[in-house]
Amino acid sequence: MASIELKAVEKWYGDVQVIKGVDLAIEAGEFIIFVGPSGCGKSTLLRMIAGLEETSRGQIMIADRDATAEPPSRRGLAMVFQSYALYPHMSVGENMGFALKAAGASKEEIAAKVGEAARVLKLDALLDRRPKDLSGGQRQRVAIGRSIVRDPTAFLFDEPLSNLDAALRVEMRYEIAKLHQALKSTMIYVTHDQVEAMTLADRIVVLEGGRIAQVGSPRELYLRPANLFVAQFIGSPKMNMIDGVGSMLRSISAPGGTAHVGIRPEHITLGAAGSGQIDGVVDVTEYLGADTYVIVDCGNDLRLTVRVEGDTDLRPGASCGLTFAPEHLHFFDGSGLAIRAA
Repeated sequence: MASIELKAVEKWYGDVQVIKGVDLAIEAGEFIIFVGPSGCGKSTLLRMIAGLEETSRGQIMIADRDATAEPPSRRGLAMVFQSYALYPHMSVGENMGFALKAAGASKEEIAAKVGEAARVLKLDALLDRRPKDLSGGQRQRVAIGRSIVRDPTAFLFDEPLSNLDAALRVEMRYEIAKLHQALKSTMIYVTHDQVEAMTLADRIVVLEGGRIAQVGSPRELYLRPANLFVAQFIGSPKMNMIDGVGSMLRSISAPGGTAHVGIRPEHITLGAAGSGQIDGVVDVTEYLGADTYVIVDCGNDLRLTVRVEGDTDLRPGASCGLTFAPEHLHFFDGSGLAIRAA
């Protein structure tokens, strides 16, 4: 495993700048996830680390070595893509060992490394099968196994679960988390799915428009977002946001300069109309089993989402009051930056 550091990294396509001066230090053995909406630059940044995209400006350091100008083959990294890209005419074992065979490794070395990777990924019983005989999750495990046998300094994952259905994504999240625990390798993972980011990462790098909006642990980003973008991107459902305080909210003590007030769905309590900070009418209820999301129309095009227990008597059309937990209020200024308590 190796540390990776990006120093003022930029990427230009002609006159268009897509990565805008990224500085980031990744510790050896750390699981880092790049997350953000489509077009934010997360896959481009990953490909720059891999050497698949040229770095226009700045430095990429791998294990304290300047690798900025090195070709991918010299960087010692292994990349797992969305597409499994398995050879259909080869068995699972042959697919996993192909890179070693091409590098001239002995049959004994290939067998040992493929066997160990298969054990870690629970593919022991599948080594003689062809890719067409595997499920999507099994194929992705084979693609990961192909990377493991190379004993890379770090693993790079480019949205590896996006081609899987919902159930398989949950299963593979677990597999990847266990893999990181077993290998203790440096891993950089790209996804647009903030649930994947929250459940897998040691630290999350939130990207917006080619820049880092915030870096931190999942807990830090959820509880202390640095700006409006992070506040509403991290969390499902997203944080409720109310423009201004003014006459819309009752008994809210906001810091000077507050332009937006945020509150997460689980930090709102529903009660009788006239109680709390604002009144509204239940618009829609979304039953999810253990939880129900109650969407309340508060007028002036403001709808707030409230998380309650799964069994609720509230029905569309019911009037209610919403009470905000004061310790969980978030305040943002006119430029979208969080206002921290002094």
